[in-house]
Amino acid sequence: MKVQWFNSVDQIGEAKWQAAIGETRYPFAQFAFHQALEQSKSIGDGTGWYPEYLLVMDDDDSPLAIAPTYLKTHSQGEFVFDWSWADAYQRYGMRYFPKRIWAIPFSPVTGVRLFSHLDPKGDDVPFSHLYPALAELMTQANQERDFSSWHLLFTKPEHAALFASNKDLVQRISCQFHWFNRGYKDMEDYLSHFSSRKRKTARKEREKVAKEGITLTRTIGRDLTPADIDFFYLCYQSTYAKRGQQGYLTREFFAQLAETMGEQILLVQAYKNDEPIAASWCFFDDHSLYGRYWGCMEEVDCLHFEACYYQGIEFCLEKGLQHFDPGTQGEHKIARGFEPVFSHSIHYIAHEGFRDAIGNFCEEEAQAVREYHQDTQEMLPFKRES
Repeated sequence: MKVQWFNSVDQIGEAKWQAAIGETRYPFAQFAFHQALEQSKSIGDGTGWYPEYLLVMDDDDSPLAIAPTYLKTHSQGEFVFDWSWADAYQRYGMRYFPKRIWAIPFSPVTGVRLFSHLDPKGDDVPFSHLYPALAELMTQANQERDFSSWHLLFTKPEHAALFASNKDLVQRISCQFHWFNRGYKDMEDYLSHFSSRKRKTARKEREKVAKEGITLTRTIGRDLTPADIDFFYLCYQSTYAKRGQQGYLTREFFAQLAETMGEQILLVQAYKNDEPIAASWCFFDDHSLYGRYWGCMEEVDCLHFEACYYQGIEFCLEKGLQHFDPGTQGEHKIARGFEPVFSHSIHYIAHEGFRDAIGNFCEEEAQAVREYHQDTQEMLPFKRES
């Protein structure tokens, strides 16, 4: 096995990248996705995100796999929060940044973090011996450059388990809420599995939106117009502006993806009096829908639930998708049938004292997360088994 670091997807080239990842349709593995991040200047100089892709090759230089890693000078856009760790380093006069993350930028989506044609579905655990091998390589690279840490974010649970015996690594869990297709025929069939009270509530939420004269459309990325993208981007930035921030991604990122990955993009738009007032941007593959970005120009009761959740569920049912990951956090997803799932991250902390302290913190946090996971199971809207 050989490995080589690259600072740009174009240094690897589309042909070699796609040869490495094979036929996978996972949106966040595609050359086009990472190229759009770079070319749109959503990552790179001045952003605090500096790509270092790790290409794995066999002894004949044939590409086997790619691990997306980034040097970070801050912790924004990661969604596994370590700001308190960075603050602790600073209080002791130590440097936490730069650090390395092994992740998908701005995407708290659980999935493979080693893209390979040898494992197109990301479920071949024997092949995944490469994960701990590459972890050792990243640890060595960090030591050579005196970095504080590296972090593998939102990895699959079976891959997180591969690191369990490595006492130099800290495991961390959090809780998200995902929807699963249990063989539902359509939306009515799905809601029929809710308890009577929860079903009425869900229907009333949808009716509230309709009574406001709001209509919704679902458009595949290839059919988006520049005006659609302009409006969506206005919504996207408005979400961050409400928190006094600016969105991480540029308009060019979305426009480029509509051209290069249009077959894997879904845009939900809400209209009132024929004027758009809200939008939700998703990716999808042959198995899953991934809700990523949302915003609105007018606040309407229950519109967020309709545009971000009910429309996505309907799309999954129409397309036969089995899973809907709507994004991180949000207990409000539970009442719409999104089930609690654990998300996993792995952390290498170079400083032994901080490693122990962070490890103890993550163990205590994990107990609270497990209790929370159990509690939220009881809040699901589905009928109880008799």
